[in-house]
Amino acid sequence: MNEVVIKRNELLAQTVIKGLKSRNMKGHYAASKEEALKIAMDLIPKGSSISMGGCMSAREIGLTDALKNGEYDFIDRDAYEDGRVAMLKAYDADFFLASANAMTQDGVIVNIDGNSNRVSAIAQGPKHVLSIVGMNKICDDVDGAMKRARNVAAPINAQRFGLSTPCSKTGTCMDCKSPDTICCQFLITRYSRHEDRIHVILVNDNLGF
Repeated sequence: MNEVVIKRNELLAQTVIKGLKSRNMKGHYAASKEEALKIAMDLIPKGSSISMGGCMSAREIGLTDALKNGEYDFIDRDAYEDGRVAMLKAYDADFFLASANAMTQDGVIVNIDGNSNRVSAIAQGPKHVLSIVGMNKICDDVDGAMKRARNVAAPINAQRFGLSTPCSKTGTCMDCKSPDTICCQFLITRYSRHEDRIHVILVNDNLGF
């Protein structure tokens, strides 16, 4: 990554972290995927129960594999014949791993979901939420974050899952009511009532979609 971009991201991350603090959330900055993994592992005590949504960013920094192979109770949805059982277990987990479809410079987190298990767990249930967020997802404001979530993240995810939505064919949001739509629930996290529940690791890299 260009040195100028690295420096800009470092400075912007500090602005985001201040915004998160004002919203009763805790921000961390990682200069690399490796550093992000170390921060995450330091935050999660051994023996913790852990669940997650479809968090590509956690996979990209190696966190998912580290937890699966470590001394943790990792609730792996793929290991359950009935995925609903795993989703319900997530609400009582010690940690829920997530990312963000977009974030604002002042610390507001935006997520869109289809089945809503991810956004509902972020909002309430698990004792802690740990979000891994690449600096590519930082936007100026809520309007910009919503546009990114709908016009960047949603079309890519629809294509990734092989869904027949208008955005998967056009590459941009069509505000559809398709049976396959993944834009069913919108969650804007502007404040955490419970101190220390939500942690965000900002990674100086392009992660997720």
